[in-house]
Amino acid sequence: MQIKSLMILNPITVTAKASIKEAIELMQSHSIRHLPVVSAGNRLEGFVTLADLKQGLIPSMLADVSLSDLLIRNPIAVDPDDDIEIAARLIYKHKIGGMPVVKNDKVVGIITESDILRAFIDMMGILRAGSRIDVVLGEKSDALQKVLQIIQKQGVEIINVGQTAQQMDKKIYSFRLSACSIDSIRNALEKEGFEIIGAMD
Repeated sequence: MQIKSLMILNPITVTAKASIKEAIELMQSHSIRHLPVVSAGNRLEGFVTLADLKQGLIPSMLADVSLSDLLIRNPIAVDPDDDIEIAARLIYKHKIGGMPVVKNDKVVGIITESDILRAFIDMMGILRAGSRIDVVLGEKSDALQKVLQIIQKQGVEIINVGQTAQQMDKKIYSFRLSACSIDSIRNALEKEGFEIIGAMD
């Protein structure tokens, strides 16, 4: 999935000439927490967050502190054609809430941790009513295929499959399924020697 399919198009921006108060009011009126700072032609000049602006508001009233003093210059940015995983890794690694999306030095969008969380929820089918079973797979290369076949023989739709973080050197896979009674699937898997560590109807 590419960033352009999730990003906020034509985001609200501000110039470095704006006051800190103006930038805060702009964020509050549009219920946003990030603002790309642009120059002529919508070229990226920096990035500011609501938290940074709030910290600088009082000092700006007492001294000559401007938006230019607070903006993040050369911020981390992504291309709209990049994969969403790139944005997710950057946000996680740098502990940031969002970043501008830039094409040919021009701001074309913004992507935030909320957008990535929404994509994750959609991909995992979390909001879709269903069942889930967590299975420990052994080291055999065909273990995943075997589990999939067992579940499909039960006539249940597999919505998605995800691997959780390894615990004690175990490969744990989570199978999200269409709503069903999970007992028959559990029994069929355990009969074939698979360990079930969690299930939800």
